Amino acid sequence: EVQLVESGGGLVQPGGSLRLSCAASGFTFDDYVIGWFRQAPGKEREGFSCINTSDGSTYWADSVKGRFTISSDNAKNTVHLQMNSLKPEDTAVYYCAAGAYSGSFPLHIYEYDYWGQGTQVTVSS
Repeated sequence: EVQLVESGGGLVQPGGSLRLSCAASGFTFDDYVIGWFRQAPGKEREGFSCINTSDGSTYWADSVKGRFTISSDNAKNTVHLQMNSLKPEDTAVYYCAAGAYSGSFPLHIYEYDYWGQGTQVTVSS
């Protein structure tokens, strides 16, 4: 059974940090790109980061570039998302997803095969 399980969400003050994790099972981890998406209330789900677990290459959207970092622990089939300098506009449900790499990073929801259940991140004072 394929599973992606996010953890690490919570409530944090503006300027604070959180570390999300995405634990994968049931598929060959390093054959896939792991992407991070988020969905704020009333908005569409948007992708903002990917990591190619086979070589560690990454993609970042401008909205989070320089504030977030991503790493892959292939021995544990886990991807970590370190989020620093959090802003209220980062408030959303955060999802990880697994998709194939076919020469370029998958940036759209439909390019991903497997999804986690999501974890809430709230940035508020």
